[in-house]
Amino acid sequence: MDKIFQLSIFENNDILIIVGLIFSLLSVVSLGLFIFGKIKPEANIKELKARTKSWWVMSAMFVSATVFSTKISYIAIAFLSFVAFREFYSLLGFRQSDRRAIFWAFLAIPIQYYLAYIGWYGAYIIFIPVVMFLFLPLHLVLKGDTNGIINSMARLQWILMLTVFGISHMAYLLSLPEIEGFSAGGRGLLLFLVFLTEINDVMQFIWGKLFGKHKIIPKISPNKTWEGFIGGVISTTVIGFGLGFLTPLSTEYLLIVSFLVAVAGFFGDVVMSSVKRDIGVKDTGTTIPGHGGVLDRIDSLAYTAPVFFHLVYYIAY
Repeated sequence: MDKIFQLSIFENNDILIIVGLIFSLLSVVSLGLFIFGKIKPEANIKELKARTKSWWVMSAMFVSATVFSTKISYIAIAFLSFVAFREFYSLLGFRQSDRRAIFWAFLAIPIQYYLAYIGWYGAYIIFIPVVMFLFLPLHLVLKGDTNGIINSMARLQWILMLTVFGISHMAYLLSLPEIEGFSAGGRGLLLFLVFLTEINDVMQFIWGKLFGKHKIIPKISPNKTWEGFIGGVISTTVIGFGLGFLTPLSTEYLLIVSFLVAVAGFFGDVVMSSVKRDIGVKDTGTTIPGHGGVLDRIDSLAYTAPVFFHLVYYIAY
């Protein structure tokens, strides 16, 4: 029988290094923000403080779940999907007749994560994009309410893809088979992904604050600049290269994957910014007091997780 705390953080030096790097980074950023706030109290760094505090919570959760038990990790990530899904659908004003389809969409969450847990790739990869894509509209049609049915179909499918299918790739990383000579395994890949997404989030914000002048998409996200984007992508790519020991990738692939993760993180952020502007809200929820909802904090991961997973899966597995 497996023990709950079957894995020790000290069993793998690579895992220990990345855990130390994650919390060292957060400590340095938090201290830097505190000092900067004292030196320039007029500076507007509330958003970066909020992001940093939320990453403390997220990192503690991922690290704790990952280093102690992969089973806990599956449950923790599935719970994130559940909360993010609930936050998102509550904002979109579904019809009363959509309630049954929403129930089935919620039920898809444990099924998707169970498929990730047992490592059944063929079923996992088609369950939401194919099976649920065909199944959910049928339930909407059977209710007989065609007024606004296209909006309900599109919204429900999009929520499932973003909050469940996208995020669930983090869980499947833990189910990838072992590779000879690669000791970090799925835990190392998960921590690499979380750390790189986290550092990309912070670096793009810092570069933008320091040197940002040319806005990328001012109508969607006025604070996003080309300087912040380029500086963040370059920084993230370099840092990803330095953390290559957590992946089975060769040098050239590691640089490509790190670069694409940085770009995907930016895409996830701005896509959710556009959605929130359309809905007319600042945050997707209040799950994290003072820092918005869970989806506000994992919007980048919803994009980086599938990009990273499929690149690694194609290249190394």
